[in-house]
This record gives sequence, C-alpha cells and structure tokens, in this order.
Amino acid sequence: MNALLLAQGEEAQPPLIPHLDELVIGLIAFVIVFGFLAKKLLPNINKVLEERREAIEGGIEKAESAQIEAQSVLEQYKAQLAEARHEAARLRQEATEQGTAIIQEMKAEGQRQREEIIAAGHAQIEADRKAASAALRQDVGKLATDLAAKLVGESLEDHARQSRTIDRFLDELEEKAEAVR
Repeated sequence: MNALLLAQGEEAQPPLIPHLDELVIGLIAFVIVFGFLAKKLLPNINKVLEERREAIEGGIEKAESAQIEAQSVLEQYKAQLAEARHEAARLRQEATEQGTAIIQEMKAEGQRQREEIIAAGHAQIEADRKAASAALRQDVGKLATDLAAKLVGESLEDHARQSRTIDRFLDELEEKAEAVR
C-alpha cells in the first residue's frame, strides 16, 4: 500500500491525521460559527433562560404566598368552625334547659288543674250529697209522718211540729249510724 501511495505522488500521511490546510479551514469555520452563535443565539438563549428562571421563581413565590394565604384562610375556617360548634353546643344546652323548664311548668300546671278538678269534684259531690240528704230527709219525714199519723191515730198536719219530729228522728238515726262506725 505504501507503494501505491508513493506511486500516486503523494507523500505518505496517516489517514487519521487531517491535512494542515483542512485543519486551518475547519478551525476558521468553527470560530465563525461559534462567534455567530455567541453573538446572536447565546443572548437570546440566555434571555429565554432568564425569563424562564424568573417565571419559575415568581411562580414559586406566588405559590408560597398562595399557600400562606390558604393556611390563613384554613385557620380562619377552623376558628369559625370551632365557634360554630361552640354556639351549637350552647344552643343545644339552652334548648335542653328550656325543654326541662317547660316540662316542669307543664307538670305544675297539670298538677294544679288536677287539684282544681278534684276540688271541684269534691265540692260537687258534697253539694249532691247535701241535696240528696235534704231530699231524703223530706221523703223520710213525709213517710215517717204518715206512718206516725197512722200509728198514733191523730193528724200531724201541723208543719212546725212535723218538722221538729222529723228532725229529731233523723238526728237519732245519724247518731246511731255514727256510733256503729
């Protein structure tokens, strides 16, 4: 192979090492492209990266402030909830106390009405007993007078005498009845 290369007229240079003129042209092209990128594209890239960094930092700050605000609102909500629970417990306690007071009032009113009904019943019974006693006295007196008139054979038509006799007879009966008890 060396012979072939020598035959072509070129000097023998290893294939991995480039020629000096290609190396210089490649280096100049690299510097031009790198310079162009450094002058035109790098500021734009840095600007976009800076905007993105600021947006991220601003977003983080906004998120932190939103989190602080949310924590504040949560604390307010918890305080309001605790206050509402306390108020509900107080209202329940109040309602229980009012219910107990109403029950006691209703019991007292029922007791009072019961006592009134019993007293009215006793008064009615007493009035009925007195009316029945008076009616019975008259009937018994009339029967006793008629019977006595038949037995004695004289007329007991005198009303005053008849009343005294009847009253005396009934009083004796009542005394005997009480003595038996």
